[in-house]
Amino acid sequence: MAQVPQTFFDALAVRTWCGLALDALGRAREEIDAINVYPVADGDTGTNLYLTVESAAAAVEAVFDGHAAGGAGGPGPTLADAVRAMAHGALIGARGNSGTILAQLLRGMAQVLAGDEALAHADGQGLRRALRRAADSARLAVAHPVEGTVLTVAAAAADAAATTEGDCGAVARAALDAARAALAETPDRLPVLRRAGVVDAGGRGLVAVLAALVGTFTGETPRDPRARAAAREDAVACADGAVVPESGGPAFEVIYLLEADDAAVARLRERLDALGDSLVVVGGDGLWNVHVHVDDAGAAVEAGVEAGRPYRIRITHFGAGDVRTTGAERTRGERAQRAVVAVVPGEGLAGLYAEAGATTVLARPGEPPASGELVQAVRRAHAREVVLLPNDAELRHTAAAAAEQARAENIRVALIPTRSAVQGIAALAVHEPERRFDEDVVSMTSAAGATRYAEVTVAERQSWTMAGICQAGDVLGLIDGDVAVIGQDVTAVAGAVLDRMLAAGGELVTLVLGDDAPDSAAARLRSRVREGYLAVDTVVYHGGRQGAVLLIGVE
Repeated sequence: MAQVPQTFFDALAVRTWCGLALDALGRAREEIDAINVYPVADGDTGTNLYLTVESAAAAVEAVFDGHAAGGAGGPGPTLADAVRAMAHGALIGARGNSGTILAQLLRGMAQVLAGDEALAHADGQGLRRALRRAADSARLAVAHPVEGTVLTVAAAAADAAATTEGDCGAVARAALDAARAALAETPDRLPVLRRAGVVDAGGRGLVAVLAALVGTFTGETPRDPRARAAAREDAVACADGAVVPESGGPAFEVIYLLEADDAAVARLRERLDALGDSLVVVGGDGLWNVHVHVDDAGAAVEAGVEAGRPYRIRITHFGAGDVRTTGAERTRGERAQRAVVAVVPGEGLAGLYAEAGATTVLARPGEPPASGELVQAVRRAHAREVVLLPNDAELRHTAAAAAEQARAENIRVALIPTRSAVQGIAALAVHEPERRFDEDVVSMTSAAGATRYAEVTVAERQSWTMAGICQAGDVLGLIDGDVAVIGQDVTAVAGAVLDRMLAAGGELVTLVLGDDAPDSAAARLRSRVREGYLAVDTVVYHGGRQGAVLLIGVE
């Protein structure tokens, strides 16, 4: 559909740009994934860029929706409102090395474009300054900048924009043309790209984003037939055997959001730089996105804990086939026969599921994963057959959409409708990859279905429930999703919930304690089960920051 060109860079232009960039990255995602060989050949740069822009676009839409809800005829969001939302959305949703750098590029632009609250729109001069700040701030965010990467492409775009007179359309087009030329030269500047016969994947993604910027101001969709042909050749070359840096790289990618002050982040940079490589720390004003490749993932997270409050922690194991071999022997590994992908509500459970062999997606209260994140996890599992555990009734449709997309990529996916992480634990306990796929899925589904689930949480507001009216601060016990007990003490409510669940029988109780659970809760509940219900065993796990104070499963 043709776009209405925007003469100036205003809030509507920001919204249009985000939408066009998301569409462009959606079309180019597989192509970019295929040429991803630096810094690690994990084949997800296109996906990471897409998810980062998806988060930015959603934040901008939320700003527009908020103003619309304020009443018809009222003023819409300002340019400052829109670019700040775009930058914040990208920051909290950044994925991977490339997404983190893109988030900083957008933040640099926002610092310029939101500098004057009264500014209704920016002209070509404002866009030139924004692109310059973007390139400079992204380079500063990378601990050890490497030429021939997205940083080189961004710098070329900013340099060209700085010498171009005219409106926003002219400036954006000059930036795009220079970015394309710089992208074509990346194999000459980075040997690993030259050996693989590809251009830089992050730079290719930035070119797509800049092309969308041109489309925002001109109403056109810029195309470069030579670049598209080269990209197809690149994808074929990479599919035959992606080459990655010759030196053995770290085993884990660690990403988290961090609430910390500037001084603490400066110390964190030094510590993480000593632990690993590919260090990128972006953000500011107390909120940061930290990305690093390390061998000791725990140490990287602990460094964040010492600096401030890390959350939305993502730890990805690159896999021996992708990271530990060297030179020409290193190709993208053969797919495993079967894998399990699970959504989990806390870091503790993420570790438990990972120990059981599952690929995990971490969900936070109020921050459910998008279908794109689930699809990315399925791809990361790198298996022919995947069992998907959403572990939340609210994620049923999201998981179904992800499963359909994965099936379109010739991955056999079975969705088990688990409604709680404790049902997922039960399913994992009977998982046997050596069995026929259908038999394994039936066994896991049966185990999950035979597990009743409950949670103990704290009410945020007054509400009507099936157990009566609750007030803000009341402790609620929910069984199979419905409020069954209202009280004031966590352990007492949990005990009442256990009594109701075990009245129908059971052999095993699973308790998953959140960070807010009382220290004595586990021991007191174990004792209650042991004394009141003969032959019923109890296992306890620590879930970390999982939203609910306590999760309970009865099998």
